[in-house]
Amino acid sequence: MPAPKRSDPYQGFNFLVEIDGVTVAGFSEVSGLGSETAVIEYREGSDRRNSVRKIPGLTKFSNIVLKRGITTDRTLWNWRKAVIDGALDRRSGAIVLLDAARTPVVRWVFREGWPAKWEGPTLKAAGNEVAIETLEIAHEGLELAD
Repeated sequence: MPAPKRSDPYQGFNFLVEIDGVTVAGFSEVSGLGSETAVIEYREGSDRRNSVRKIPGLTKFSNIVLKRGITTDRTLWNWRKAVIDGALDRRSGAIVLLDAARTPVVRWVFREGWPAKWEGPTLKAAGNEVAIETLEIAHEGLELAD
């Protein structure tokens, strides 16, 4: 009898970030891959049940938070600076989870994204940590692609 096929979960440290189809830098952390639909509660006046009905409202998407070590590459800073200067530059992209063989297995695609927040590193003279910058991307949709 053949052994059953295993379906182990993927490890969360093997991923890529693509913006406009181009792999961008080496990020140490990605978070904010989420969505939430508001719940609207109401009660009909003719309803004899003493309960509330619930229907879906607006859906909102969490900002995607990217963290990476600071390098001489200013691509992300320049994208943020354009927004600060009033030139909104929307881009689409994807967060791609890779398996142990570095083959793409899951792809979260965001659309109409723009850098809403940039945060520089915490600098400490007594520390020895890598200087990390954080970029938050606001966007208008997140899908799990095939």
